[in-house]
Amino acid sequence: MINTRLLNTVPGSKKYIALNVFFQWIALAANITIMFCIACILSGLFIGDIALDLSLCMIIAAAALFIRFLCISGVSNMGYLSSKEVKKTLRKLIYSKLLKLGASYNQNIKTSEAVQIAVEGVDQLETYFGSYMPQLFYAIIAPVTLFAVLCSINLTVAIILIICVPLIPLSIAAVQTIAKKLLTSYWGQYACLGDTFLENLQGLTTLKIYRADEYKNKIMNDEAEKFRKITMKVLVMQLNSITVMDLIAYGGTALGIILSAILLADGKITLMGCLLTILLSAEFFLPMRQLGSFFHIAMNGMAASEKIFNLIDIEHEDEASLNVEDDKNIRIDNLSFCYDNDRKILKNISMEFPEHSFTAIIGASGSGKSTIASILSKRCKGYEGHITIGKLELKDISEHSVLNCITYVGQNSYLFKGSVKDNLFMADPKASDAQMWEALEKVNLADYMRTQNGLDTLLEEKASNLSGGQRQRLALARALLHDSPLYIFDEATSNIDMESENDIMEQIYSLAREKTVILISHRLANVVNSDKIYVINNGCIAESGTHDKLLADKGLYYKLWTAQQETERF
Repeated sequence: MINTRLLNTVPGSKKYIALNVFFQWIALAANITIMFCIACILSGLFIGDIALDLSLCMIIAAAALFIRFLCISGVSNMGYLSSKEVKKTLRKLIYSKLLKLGASYNQNIKTSEAVQIAVEGVDQLETYFGSYMPQLFYAIIAPVTLFAVLCSINLTVAIILIICVPLIPLSIAAVQTIAKKLLTSYWGQYACLGDTFLENLQGLTTLKIYRADEYKNKIMNDEAEKFRKITMKVLVMQLNSITVMDLIAYGGTALGIILSAILLADGKITLMGCLLTILLSAEFFLPMRQLGSFFHIAMNGMAASEKIFNLIDIEHEDEASLNVEDDKNIRIDNLSFCYDNDRKILKNISMEFPEHSFTAIIGASGSGKSTIASILSKRCKGYEGHITIGKLELKDISEHSVLNCITYVGQNSYLFKGSVKDNLFMADPKASDAQMWEALEKVNLADYMRTQNGLDTLLEEKASNLSGGQRQRLALARALLHDSPLYIFDEATSNIDMESENDIMEQIYSLAREKTVILISHRLANVVNSDKIYVINNGCIAESGTHDKLLADKGLYYKLWTAQQETERF
């Protein structure tokens, strides 16, 4: 079970595997020497004539034992170095691939699956390279070496023993055909369980609020039960294969002992030869038996490598190399997009976002507003139509350049565990403390931070120790520090208090006087001052124009505005 692509993917591990096998072979030679000394002493004591001096035998055995100890330590060290190389290489490959896929990586793979592959999957291959591969090669070399030694004692016994050895890999091969499909199902169910667990953990608060935790708990238990059943099937398969291998290994050893005793009785071998054959018979089968115990690890490694290569083999667009030029006018022509082939989210959209303009996009939930923002910030790829920044096609501009040009602020902008300063540094690593305080002042968060620990105020995961409004203010302060030519605010004032919303909108209006701003908002009062408003309905542009023009047209915007005003008055 050798995957040449896997070995070539981690070429640095080959030397450690080779050295591992070499140390095991030297340990075997030392073990043979020890067995020879023991057989010599026992036969000499029995017949009253020791061929070698007893003290010399003891010295040789002690030296061989010390060499064996050093070799076993070397085997352990080579296994560690091989595992280290595998972890470093494969996780670098996985991370590099995710970077190449860019912000749109989750169009190809779930986050939970990517985490499982990078952690559990690589750990399985760590054992595959560190234990299974060296044992595979050693299990081939060891019986040949022992055969050469026993041939000098009795050719018949040596031939019979080496004929029995291949029965173990044959039994492994028979089980492999069943195990491959089973372990593929095992990994699929494992990924499904991990995905369910992560989703329930992230949404635990919501589940508690709606008292749906019992329902989700039942689903989680069902997934866990499926995983338990597939795990038990894997264990049964492993135990059955071990039983078969034990029968062959111990049966072969017993056969070697019986033959040696018969030949001794017939006077065809000496007592020393008989004892040495008995002592070495088990050595014929132990390497292959040990290989069999690593069989399930190898199968898990194969299944994990398949998942890893599936990720690595995901096709992606060639990395664009162009940079955004001085002309930063954005134009969208006949843009269409779908997440799957069944339903189009956007249908032949055409829009313009001139430099230093304030443009709003409004529409019902699910109409495609956020999808437009995701496409512009290259978090969604695979669109049809044309999007240009200046004279350059968006597809031809590097993601790095686009993200330097466009700052996206959503309703769930992620704030990392650490200090406030750490989070602000992400926007501008060169920013001074004074610039950070200035950004916090603009969003009316500076006074609060002064009552805490200033810029060194520690945030918990997702800044859960701040209120919703404070989180959005901090996200906006970080965006202001980024100081990009274009800003996209995607429902940046959703689910926060009125005071925070007003503060944030004040900064957005101020920003719109000197930057290009695209505002996506469900609250129409926030878009009144826009230079242009696009109304999206079912993935199409229903109408566009200024606030006054759209009200005069008495179309969809007028209906939405009227309904919202009545609701707010109520």
